Amino acid sequence: MTEERTPPLRERMIEDMRIHAMGDKAQKAHIRAVKDFALFLGRSPDTATPDDLRTYQLHMTDTGMTPTTYNARIMALRFLFGKTCGREEMKKYMQFRTQPRKLPTVLSIEDVSEILAACGRC
Repeated sequence: MTEERTPPLRERMIEDMRIHAMGDKAQKAHIRAVKDFALFLGRSPDTATPDDLRTYQLHMTDTGMTPTTYNARIMALRFLFGKTCGREEMKKYMQFRTQPRKLPTVLSIEDVSEILAACGRC
């Protein structure tokens, strides 16, 4: 029987998340995000360069990832580099995406009149 060993970087990140009292779901999401980044890189994420981060952010954007998922992954990478790897300088290469705001539907004068007329019949 072979026993799968947890990589030291992952183990340290898990410990750091526990120190910061991060919940189980947040921990799993962070680990999943860092694992995805490592698969994209093809090597350990702690060896990433600013160009690697830029390329990954472009990849996430080009594949149509929602801003919410994109930002969650950026938060995980900020934690990895800032807390676990001690590479705070990497944070300046990470950009958050904004969620496009939907404009409210504006009713025409006729629509408002119909609504008010319907309320008057109630």
